[in-house]
Amino acid sequence: MLVDTAEAPWMRTLWLMVCVQFIMSVALSVMSPILPLFLPDIGVTDVSAINFWSGLLNSLNFLISAFVSPLWGSIADRYGRKVMVLRSSLAICFFTLLMGFSQHLWQLVTLRVMMGAFSGFSASAIALVATQMPERRLGYALGWLATGQLVGNLTGPIAGGVIADITGDYRMTFYFTAVISGIAVCLAYWGVSDSYNPDNGVHKVSVFDAFSALTKTQGLLPLFVVLLLAQFAVRAVQPVITPFIQELVSTPNGIATLAGFAFSVTGVADLIASPFLGKRSDTIGYRRVLIICLFGGALMSLPQAFVGSYWQFLALRFGIGMFIGGILPTANALVGHLAPPSQRGLAYGVTASASFLGAFLGPFTGGAMAATVGIRWVFVLTTGLFLANLVWVYRVVPEVRGKAEGEKWPQRGEER
Repeated sequence: MLVDTAEAPWMRTLWLMVCVQFIMSVALSVMSPILPLFLPDIGVTDVSAINFWSGLLNSLNFLISAFVSPLWGSIADRYGRKVMVLRSSLAICFFTLLMGFSQHLWQLVTLRVMMGAFSGFSASAIALVATQMPERRLGYALGWLATGQLVGNLTGPIAGGVIADITGDYRMTFYFTAVISGIAVCLAYWGVSDSYNPDNGVHKVSVFDAFSALTKTQGLLPLFVVLLLAQFAVRAVQPVITPFIQELVSTPNGIATLAGFAFSVTGVADLIASPFLGKRSDTIGYRRVLIICLFGGALMSLPQAFVGSYWQFLALRFGIGMFIGGILPTANALVGHLAPPSQRGLAYGVTASASFLGAFLGPFTGGAMAATVGIRWVFVLTTGLFLANLVWVYRVVPEVRGKAEGEKWPQRGEER
């Protein structure tokens, strides 16, 4: 099928942003299997303490991001989305470089907090792409953007584990992150254009007024809960994967690499499923796809509590990835249909706050639960969260049709 030349600009923007999203996702995920192994280098040696601090460090920057994302989203609506992509990418580059030089736990914690305060890359990238895509292709575009993120999440942990095992130096993963983040900054600066004009007839309102208007948009607040619970369930297991694999395997050699594969195999499944689910959501309905994905997530999560070998665990991690890959792009496509283009930066900032809050609560709760009642109970918890989210979507989240070509967004006070 030939691509309409009128669609070429948005296609170019989409593929460049998919590349940038891939690189930044590598940068954000490369440290996940390394943190539990790096903590003894800075003085944390007790097993329970390692579980606890791994959970906290995996989630602390997300807690800070949850509070600042609406602010950054509002700034993106006023001054453009590309500048926010550059800002967050530079912040990740700078603060992860400093993490590589940390010598004490408090230094690592402080730098994670600072990275969270200046982050928000994914929300900025989604807002940039969603504003420039044809409305009828929103699910398709965000599905591919999610694919870039998921492939990065696949590549990052493997790269981090291999680099650590080959060099014998966990700090090399931080330096690697800084380098590839710098590459993403250059690609975004010179390759990506932002056609959104914040002065194009849009009346500027304060972040509080815009936030108030968005909270009155039907379906937006239910999606806030959907994204919070989804991220909570997905992230809760991350700090316990490496310690759990140490329980499953008989040899301590290559633990970082095995953990990297366990993180990344979920990304392989996401890569397979996400573009398909994103495209199908444009036709069969976003709510229906969400329900299918959440049911599959619950179905694949519970057996992980009972596995007896590494390969069983790996197979189930692949299975759960086939379903969770459709949750974020589908929910984000729904947000894009609900929010007018002039407020999408703030809308995605608000929903990103939900994702960040879930990303904080998940690893923190997972690490604390593993340290108190055992690792296997974390998988029982995530199963319950997927099921609770399914019930919430079924009862509360509306189905939203896509806009036809030429249809205008309603003005404030009009019914959608």
